[in-house]
Formats: sequence, C-alpha cells, structure tokens
Amino acid sequence: MTLPPVCEPALLERFLKAEAMALWTVRAAKLRDIPPHVQRFLDRHEADEVEHLRRFEALLDKPPRERLDLPQVPANWEALAVQLFGYEALGLEFAKLLVSLRPDLSVILEDEAVHVEFFERELTNILALGDGRARQARVTAGAWWKKLPRTLDRYLGDATLAPHRTAVGRQILSAIEDRFIGLGLLASATEG
Repeated sequence: MTLPPVCEPALLERFLKAEAMALWTVRAAKLRDIPPHVQRFLDRHEADEVEHLRRFEALLDKPPRERLDLPQVPANWEALAVQLFGYEALGLEFAKLLVSLRPDLSVILEDEAVHVEFFERELTNILALGDGRARQARVTAGAWWKKLPRTLDRYLGDATLAPHRTAVGRQILSAIEDRFIGLGLLASATEG
C-alpha cells in the first residue's frame, strides 16, 4: 500500500520514536545473558539504530533523544529474541510504507530486513530444539501478538493516517502474522 504524501510527516515522526525505542531496547538487550554471536550482531544493530535516529532527527529538525533508564526486556534469550523479532518485523512493515513515499530512505528498509532476517534465523534455531526454550518462545510470541493491535493503534494514531488506519493496520497485522506463523511461533487460524 502506498500512502499519500500528506502522511509523510506522520510516518517520519513515528520512525523517530520507533528508532529511539529500538536503540534503547537493543542497549537493554545487550546487558542480558545472550550468545556471543548475538552480542556481536546487536553491536552492529545498535550502530544502525544510532544512524537511523540521527537521520530522522535531522529530517524532522528535532533535538537528539536521550534516555537514562533503559526499558525492561525479558531476561531469557528465547523471550528476548521474540520481542526483538516482533518489533523489528513491525519496523520493517513501516519502513515499506515510508520508502513508498521516500525512496531516498531505502537504506532504512534494507537495514530493517537484515535485522528481521537475523532474528528469524535465531528463532528458527530455538524452535528446532523443541524443548522448554521453544515453548517459552511460543508463549512469549502469543503474549506479544495479543499486545500488537494496541501498539499498532498508537503507531497509526496521527490524524493524517486516520483515513488509512484500517487498511494499513490490516496489512501490517497480516504480514507480521504470516511471519509468526511461518516460523511456528503462532498457530494458523485453520489449525486452531
């Protein structure tokens, strides 16, 4: 779906907020007990988020956003991977909308795709274990999925997005649901 140009400022503003939250979440995640290869990836991911945040601050002529306290993130890697994957998948869908209006920001879309692919691989490995870690990932995914509609409503809350809220919301929910089902984090509607 392509949104009209009047929606561009609202999408940029949402990205500014989302990139700030992504940066803080990645920083919080790096403080957890995570596998070394994930730590290395999160270092690169943090650098990407810093660059994205700078770009959106410049586009919107906003001062840098700083935060002293980091958000709470799950303590175990399985739940944390689901949370990071979910929010990166949401960011990817918004990046697709943004790039339809601002092709010059395609690097954001490319970075979001890399982040999503990383967490998809990690979750595939976790789910392949078929043990308590896989169960934990599925339970976390179910809880995260239930919260997603409210999160999406906040993201689409700007008045300029109102005429498109239902269609965009459905499109984003469907894309993320497909990812979650495809990985085996959620059961499809036909299964249950």
